[in-house]
Amino acid sequence: MWVRRAFFGWLIPAAFVLPLWLLVGWAIFNAGGWAFLWVLFLAIPGVFVWQLLLTLLVRARGTVRAHRAVSWWDVLGFTVWHALVISLGFFAENWWAPVMVVAILVGVALFWLALWQLWSEARPSRLVMHTSGGAAFLPPPAERAEPAERDVYIVTERQSPPKP
Repeated sequence: MWVRRAFFGWLIPAAFVLPLWLLVGWAIFNAGGWAFLWVLFLAIPGVFVWQLLLTLLVRARGTVRAHRAVSWWDVLGFTVWHALVISLGFFAENWWAPVMVVAILVGVALFWLALWQLWSEARPSRLVMHTSGGAAFLPPPAERAEPAERDVYIVTERQSPPKP
């Protein structure tokens, strides 16, 4: 549970730290002028906006707000996506382009995963409602103001005397 709670707390700072890492990585690894333009105009705003969008989708779920912890699917998706974004900051020419394509695909998949989880949770469930305390209950049935009239039929069995 502590891992899921740690990811819950990491989502908003990640929107600032990951783009900053791309800029710092460009400076440390001497990526060049074209890479600087890519980082400044595409990567930093893209990662920042996408991370905030994903964070809002994840935090919009009731269970995430109630438990202050993301799901295991979120942990897996964000771990992979953040690892790919961090690896982009090393600017290694051999594998940078394929990693960027995979990072974009994983980011889009993470978006759809977050939407799917939000939709699944927002759908009305089968008579069970979950509270923030984790207990489930069934809502009481609505009481009628006047009792409904019912026809009551009583069927009795007549026994005939035995035949001699």
